[in-house]
Amino acid sequence: MRLLLVEDDALIGSGLQQGLRREGYTVDWVQDGKAVAAAVQMAPYSLLLLDLGLPGQDGMRLLKLLRQRDEVVPVIIITARDALPDRLEGLNGGADDYLVKPFAIEELIARIRAVGRRQAGSARAELRAGPLRLDPARHLVWLRDEPVSVSAKEFAMLQLLMQRPGVVLSREQIEERMYGWDEEIGSNAVEVRIHNLRKKLGVEIIQNVRGVGYRIRVQA
Repeated sequence: MRLLLVEDDALIGSGLQQGLRREGYTVDWVQDGKAVAAAVQMAPYSLLLLDLGLPGQDGMRLLKLLRQRDEVVPVIIITARDALPDRLEGLNGGADDYLVKPFAIEELIARIRAVGRRQAGSARAELRAGPLRLDPARHLVWLRDEPVSVSAKEFAMLQLLMQRPGVVLSREQIEERMYGWDEEIGSNAVEVRIHNLRKKLGVEIIQNVRGVGYRIRVQA
């Protein structure tokens, strides 16, 4: 899942970006409200984390502009403004959730997952492909009903492929969704994680379409 973090405080922004990346999320971070419009046109974000007190453009105004432009990307407001009128304005203005600072990173992650489940239209939104099951909310994977241990990045890659069963994704498409602007990507980073997943799941689950990319088999 690729997130756009909009936070002007360097200490908070850096901490959130690092904490979310450790959980396997791809996180791009901007500190100015004016940079958001360009960012959402450049990358396919699954969710925005939006501070309100921003230089350049106030977060509440920015949210309303995004909704007026029919941007449907989910938004979680993260702010120190805890007054009821502010909460109501944010939620009525199109935010999917409203989280008051300070907060624990664990609570933010839980809310991100909850918004993802709502977007999927299911309380669980479990993904299935043949004998493989993946639970995005609990970050669990099973193969033939046996749990499989995967790293955060392996989980993110597997979820990306399972969201498009049978569809071939190129290395470039995978990198675009899994890595942020400032993340260093090894020349074979995708291949290494695919190799590790195939060792854990079996080579028949993830197919290598030579010269094109990778896909999850619809039936296995």
